[in-house]
Order: sequence, then C-alpha cells, then structure tokens
Amino acid sequence: MAKISRALLSVSDKTGLIPLAETLAQAGVQLISTGGTAKTLRAAGLEVTDLSDYTGFPELLDGRVKTLHPRVHGGLLFLRDNPTHCQIAAEHRIDSIDLVVVNLYPFEATVARPDATWDEAIENIDIGGPAMLRSAAKNHHSVTVLTDPEDYDSVAEHIRLQGNTNLKFRRWLATKAFIETAAYDNAIARYLLTDSNDGNDNNDSNDQSSSLPQQLSISASRSKMMRYGENPHQQAALYGEFDDYFRHLHGKALSYNNLLDLTAAAELIQEFDDSSAVLAILKHTNPCGVGQGATLKEAWEKAFATDRQAPFGGIIAVNQPLDAPCAQAIAGIFSEVIVAPRFTPEAQEILAQKKNLRLIRLRKSLSQDTDDQPTWTRLRVRSTGFGMLLVQEPDQKPVNDTDWKTVTDRSPTPTELEAMKFGWRIVKHVKSNAIVHVAPDRTLGIGAGQMSRVDAGKIAVTKAKNAELQLTGSIVCSDAFYPFPDGLTAAAEAGATAAIQPGGSKRDKEVIAAANQYGMAMVFTGQRHFRH
Repeated sequence: MAKISRALLSVSDKTGLIPLAETLAQAGVQLISTGGTAKTLRAAGLEVTDLSDYTGFPELLDGRVKTLHPRVHGGLLFLRDNPTHCQIAAEHRIDSIDLVVVNLYPFEATVARPDATWDEAIENIDIGGPAMLRSAAKNHHSVTVLTDPEDYDSVAEHIRLQGNTNLKFRRWLATKAFIETAAYDNAIARYLLTDSNDGNDNNDSNDQSSSLPQQLSISASRSKMMRYGENPHQQAALYGEFDDYFRHLHGKALSYNNLLDLTAAAELIQEFDDSSAVLAILKHTNPCGVGQGATLKEAWEKAFATDRQAPFGGIIAVNQPLDAPCAQAIAGIFSEVIVAPRFTPEAQEILAQKKNLRLIRLRKSLSQDTDDQPTWTRLRVRSTGFGMLLVQEPDQKPVNDTDWKTVTDRSPTPTELEAMKFGWRIVKHVKSNAIVHVAPDRTLGIGAGQMSRVDAGKIAVTKAKNAELQLTGSIVCSDAFYPFPDGLTAAAEAGATAAIQPGGSKRDKEVIAAANQYGMAMVFTGQRHFRH
C-alpha cells in the first residue's frame, strides 16, 4: 500500500485543521491548498503549495473557478493500477492526489439567517467542493476523502502508524462524502423550492400553485437509535433534529411511542395561546382529557376529571410554564412524559424525584413559519411501506368562527359558541371517527378511532358517565359530517344542546331536521378533520 504523498485541503470550517495538517507535514505529505485555508496553514508555520501554482492556472470569476481543473480531478480519478491511466497522467503532468480534506460553503447557515438575501444564498452554493468530494469518493480504492472534522484524528492516527488508510476505512469515508453531497444538494433544492425565496419572477413552472414539490428531496441524519419501535421485535431510529424543537431536561431516554405521543401533544397544546392556562393529557396520540382554567392546576383538575383511568402512562402537555402547584398535583399519577414551554425550578424539583419521568421543554412551535407554500420540512410525510410515501400539508388552519354557518333554527348562545371554539380545537386531534363532548373550558367525553361514528358517540357518552360528568348542556363536536341523523340524536338524548361539524353529507337536511326537533343549535364549519 503506497503512502499518502499529496493532500488537497480546502475547508470553510477550520476546526481541527492544524493538528491534521501538522501530522501530514511530519509524514512528508505535500500540502496543496486554496485561499483562506492556505493562509491559515501558513500562519501555523506550515509549508503550503497554492493550488493556482500547482495547476498553473489562476483562480477565475471571483473564485468561482479554482479547483475545476484536470490536474485536480485527474489526480483524484486516475486508477493507480491501470497502466493506460498512469501513462496518460504522466503525459499531462498529472500527479496523484491521495487525500482530500473538504467541507463545503456554509449554505444552510447562510440561508438560516433572517437577513440573508437571494444573491448571498446563490453565492454560497459550492461547486468545486462537491465535485472534489465526488471524484475522491468514487476513487476511494486509492484516495482518502475527509468531510467531517470528527474523523480527522482517526485519519491522522492511520497516517502516523502506516502512512495511509485502509480500504475499509476509505470506503466508509467515501460513503460519508456521498451522504454529505446528497444532503447539500437537497438543502439547496429545498431553498429554491421555497416560494418566499423565489428570485425569479418569470418562473413558468406549472407547479407554482402547489405546496407539494414535483420531486421530493428528503435528507435527514440519524439522530439516535431507539431501543425498539412500537414493539420490542421492531428496530427503530429517530432521524432529523429533535433538539431544534425539544430539550430533554430529565428522565430516561424517549421511546419510539413516546416520540409519537410527544409530537401529538405539542401540536394539540399549541392550538391554544397562553392567555389562559390549558392542560392536555394524551394516550396513544389521542387526547383523553383537556382542561382550561385560571391556573394550570385548575386546568389539570378539569382534564383529569374527563377520564381518571386512561391517563396512566400518558403524556401531559401545558401551554404555560409549569408551576409547583400543578407539578404537585400531576405527580400523583404515573406519566411517561410532560412537555411544557418552561418548568419553574420548584416544579422541576418536584417532578425530578421521579427518575424515569421525562421532562421535555418545548423550544419552539411545531407549526412555526407555516405558510401557503411550505417546504417538505413542514409537510407531513408517512410511509405506506413498499417504497411509497404519502405527503400532505399539515392540518393547521386556525379556528375562524367567521367562516362557520349556523344551519338550525336556533343559533348558539355565546356560551355554546365558546364551547364550540374550544372543542373544535380538540376534535381535530382525535383519531377519526371522532366525537367529543365539551363544556367551554373542559372535555367531558371523548370517543376516538371507531369504524362507526355512532360507536364513537357511544364511547364518548360512556366515558362521561364513567367519570360521573353530566352531559346536559354539553356541545358535541364531530370531526366529519354526520352521515345519518342517528349519531346526532344519540348526542341530543345524552344531553347535548348544540353541535359543531363540517357538514357536507347527502343527508344534511335530515340531520338539521333532527337538531331542530331537539331544539339544538348546529354549526357547519365547512372543514373536515379526518385523522388516521
């Protein structure tokens, strides 16, 4: 195995560069570099050959063209064990480049800045870097390619011990390089697909009216392996940036099911602003109780009263900083996860006594920056298996009662209307078929995930009876239209005085007639909330 004799270094992130370069220099490796990287190496007292001197060609177009040269890519790509390649390389004075150390222009960091302009973004699209990485990675049989400063020490150790890296290690580094270039291209594509950053007023694409891209580009690094998936016999992992949205403050690691419940809870609680205290309890992504009050403890008492059995092992979410009185109250039952915008020191001290309880701080909204043209990161992506993905926009349209239509003889009272606003925020988070009975500040009975809407209604009524909660004067919320009057009739007979539903059934007239028969007020929202 020939020793590394020549290395090309061109990095935007200088982390760990000098120790690696010193190891290379001590091993007799010629250092070739560009611009700021060469300046950094010289400042450290290292001898460096400028790339323009090596190629005999100056940098052009403000640095846009500097590494795209046959002496660079020929030196990376020619096969060392191919006599014809070696002859051609010698004829054209192409020397082998055995090591490439490249990280790319900080495109994602640039476009993440609020003040970043379109022109700045375009200038931070690296061309030469990805080309070198791909050339080196393709010829990894002979070339070592480094993209991650975390690998510098390992490469340096290989060089100190044997002057080169082994093929297995080079293959792994090549794999990382291709992952890096793929992710980089995806980041650029996502940015260009974002309508708010569209710098071309003459875009003739037929897809401009759609938030769903013609080509779905997804690149997400594995954040962590899960102990298992939904069940112990299923392997699972988390991909993407959990820490962008959540901070794990206390407790054991989150499971696959915890993460599903956690995101469901966070989405539900963000239906409510922090003008009043709201607390939600979820189990298997379904709310089993939601309460609203002057304090979180009061909200807890209302939410827990809905169902005192289901919350065991559930998820609790609050919309205000969790305080000590509420913490003391919820500490009385076993919960898996509690998510809050913040925990007071006293509350965290109380809850931290449960070593397995996960305390999660919600760092930012899961629906933040959602607009009419969301990028794929704001879309909902679900695998059906068999290589197919379903993609849709999130169901995050704010509640707007000005779009609602009263369809019965009687209009809802102000109290009933407040209850409708409360319940409509909740029923959209219940698995369909979904029926929810509410008061203006609490859930009273929830029926979720049934094949029949009538069955969902029966379960909601049964839950309320089991909790010894009165449904007289309640509002019944349905995530989709009532296909027949029977479901509404059952709700009326249980005590509901008003109903809110999307409308749109062939039998709407029959359902409206049933509501009028019972003196109910009924509102059509015109918006369905199926959740599968």
